[in-house]
Amino acid sequence: MRAAIRYSEAFKVHVLRDLETGRFATMQAAKRAYGIRGQGTIETWAVKYGKDHLVGKVVRVETAKEVSELYALRKRVKSLEKALASERLDHLLDAAYLQIACRTAGIEDVEGFKKKHAGKV
Repeated sequence: MRAAIRYSEAFKVHVLRDLETGRFATMQAAKRAYGIRGQGTIETWAVKYGKDHLVGKVVRVETAKEVSELYALRKRVKSLEKALASERLDHLLDAAYLQIACRTAGIEDVEGFKKKHAGKV
C-alpha cells in the first residue's frame, strides 16, 4: 500500500489552469507531466476547482514572511510619502522667502540671483 500524496490547492489550480489554457491537450498528458498517479485525481479537481469555480476569483498564496514584509513595505511607503510632502512644503516656503527677500532687496531677476549665488552660504 502506497502513502497518499496530498497536493496543495495552489498546485491543483495550477494544473487546471494549464489544462484550461491548452498547455496540455488531455488530463492524461497533465498527469504524466506532473507525475500524478491517481486515476481520477485531476477529474476530481476539475469538478471542485474547475473553470466555472475560478471565474472572478484570484488565488493568492503567501507565506507569513511575505505578509509581514508587505505590511512593513506599505508602512515604509507611507513614511516616505510623509517625508516627501514635508520636503516639498519646505521647498515651497524657501522659494517664497527668496522671492520676498529679492523683492525687498530690489532684485528683479530671482533666477539670475539664484544662479549667481548658488552654493554660497
